[in-house]
Amino acid sequence: MAAALSVHQAGHDVVLFERYPRARPAGNILNLWPPPIKALGLLGVNTEDLGAPCTSEFRNARGRRRVRAALPEQVVRDYGGGFVGLLRPELYERLLDALPKGVLQVNHTVERVEQDESGVRLLLADGRVHEADLVIGADGIDSLVRRTLWGDSPKREHNLHIFGGYTFDDSVETETGMCVLSHTRTVQGSWTAIRDKGRDGHQWWVLEAFDAGREFTGDLHSTATSLGQAFARPLPQLIAATDPAHVQRWVIRDRKPLKQWSKGRATLVGDAAHPTSPYAGYGAGMATEDGYFIGRRLAGVDLSDYAAVRQALDAFEAPRKPHTARQSQHAYALGQVFHHAPRALQPIRDAILDRTPLMQKVVGDSTPTSILTQLEEIDRAEARFTALLRLGEAHDTAS
Repeated sequence: MAAALSVHQAGHDVVLFERYPRARPAGNILNLWPPPIKALGLLGVNTEDLGAPCTSEFRNARGRRRVRAALPEQVVRDYGGGFVGLLRPELYERLLDALPKGVLQVNHTVERVEQDESGVRLLLADGRVHEADLVIGADGIDSLVRRTLWGDSPKREHNLHIFGGYTFDDSVETETGMCVLSHTRTVQGSWTAIRDKGRDGHQWWVLEAFDAGREFTGDLHSTATSLGQAFARPLPQLIAATDPAHVQRWVIRDRKPLKQWSKGRATLVGDAAHPTSPYAGYGAGMATEDGYFIGRRLAGVDLSDYAAVRQALDAFEAPRKPHTARQSQHAYALGQVFHHAPRALQPIRDAILDRTPLMQKVVGDSTPTSILTQLEEIDRAEARFTALLRLGEAHDTAS
């Protein structure tokens, strides 16, 4: 939806094909950094009272702080917090509300993508063919567009699974405005404040090693309860206060970064390009940023001109690839360090994290630097976009 909004703002006709029969807000817990919040606002999405502003800290299981990710006060003030806690359905609904009428076409399954220099043809399950100048594959980790462009590649199993849930029970006492990520020697247990449709609450998750080849047959809530017992307050209390219907589980996997996203008149965004472990806390955020940047790069481009399309797509992905690959690889590495370290090395790892500034440098200092860089990239893209719009308006007036 972010890509559709941005490309529409760039002055192009957009069709967004969705295979499900209706637009149904779904999902569970979510966090966003300031760059996607800024991008959403520029895309015309209502970001007022969207989520709870949080300060992020890594702690050990006893509650001792290891890392604090501190952003400048102005950034926190301008974008509603350094890290914003919310639920995925509300963001979905706000994006949906911002889409122009007729853009979203539900119950349309794309079965094949064909292209040449003259255009793209999408072959739909009902036998129809949709012709376009450009296709953007925003179709997730199992992307048809990605397979069409670059062939199939194996998913990278992290051999981890995560249980997450949320509660609006206000009887649990917590620190205000916090995102706390904690670790025992084998389990991550975390929680953040959230705000959803005017209600204050909390989301939480627990994460452990799990063989992706095994079938999980346990109860979600009871398993989460067991994993959460080793952590300091308020994590066990938040899990206990959560309705079991509000608990989900998912297996963590990704794909290794692509060297190239675009080919011909097609490109990729979001999980189709760079599926990312939740250890990055940036999967949905990077997808939103991708959507914003692709539209800005297509502003002023004659989509019938093959050379112009190729130039725009290359310019779009060039700065996005190193940023998203770094986040994806960093998330994978953290998952391995915290959950797959040999037992004999775990005490040494934890002593280093507790008693040295290593993790502060690797996570606490590098994350704010990356956030500020992305905000600056958005500023530059928006200045260019605004200048192109003004030039177009001036040309129309002169004509």
